Amino acid sequence: MRFFLLLLCFPLVSLAQEPASQRIRKHVQFLASDVMKGRGTGSPENAKAARYIEKQFRRYGLTPLGTNGYRQAFTAKVRRVVVPDSLRPAENVIGFLDNGAPYTIVIGAHYDHLGMGRQGSSLDSLPQDKIHNGADDNASGVAGLLELARHYAKNGVKEPYNLLFMAFGAEELGLQGSRYFLNNPTLPLDKLNFMICMDMIGRYNPDRGVGIGGYGTSATWPDVFTGVTSPIKFFTDRAGNGGSDNAAFYAKQIPVLFFHTGGHPDYHKPSDDPNKIDVDAEKYILDLEITLLNRAMQHPKMTFTPVK
Repeated sequence: MRFFLLLLCFPLVSLAQEPASQRIRKHVQFLASDVMKGRGTGSPENAKAARYIEKQFRRYGLTPLGTNGYRQAFTAKVRRVVVPDSLRPAENVIGFLDNGAPYTIVIGAHYDHLGMGRQGSSLDSLPQDKIHNGADDNASGVAGLLELARHYAKNGVKEPYNLLFMAFGAEELGLQGSRYFLNNPTLPLDKLNFMICMDMIGRYNPDRGVGIGGYGTSATWPDVFTGVTSPIKFFTDRAGNGGSDNAAFYAKQIPVLFFHTGGHPDYHKPSDDPNKIDVDAEKYILDLEITLLNRAMQHPKMTFTPVK
């Protein structure tokens, strides 16, 4: 009887580590609340978001792999508009799951947004002093990052690759966090297998489906995707050099996948609010990512392919 009960417990333990809609909602509501004032680069609220992410990484037992604990500090520059504080402090938040493997997979999402509409890029007609909450862009991606970190840190499996979880700063100012890491890596770039990027994965449209860019960046990706099914619709795009921080990795000839649910009328506007995030669909997107990651980890280190 005891053996039978143990068998019953194993599926429950596994299910407990799967991404969950309620945790996704909690992360998005915190990061994209009005109190966070849009997480503009250099703001106290952006620093608060970094502390929140670090707290989760520490809770999951990830090893710090910044230059100061989990943090990798750099100076970001506002270029699109003229502001008196064009140079701003910024940080990447980096946690490492060490499986003792020779190569590492990067999983990333940016955590900054447009703040109070004074750093450029807003599509509102009068953006100044309006809170740009950035629920989809990119609290949704950070929630996905945290859920994947939790899953792999707590699933009791020693995967054949290490996993590097990165929350990038200053993406909205031109991919500055990811570019800084790649020019000042805390792990040798030749030890990186591929990079997964999540940016705007919270507004699933069943007519469109989830876009997965970067399919052409390695000849291995078609094998990884063969036979994969999901409760949600998805499609692939060969290009890997646009969209978000994945473009910085592509430029360094590292294979990528970029997950996104597409544009919408609230993009880069104050109306990108938490109540519009489809957390149930995001949970299925993360399940799909786990399936693809697990399948990719059964392959040798990928070879980069430029997309013509």
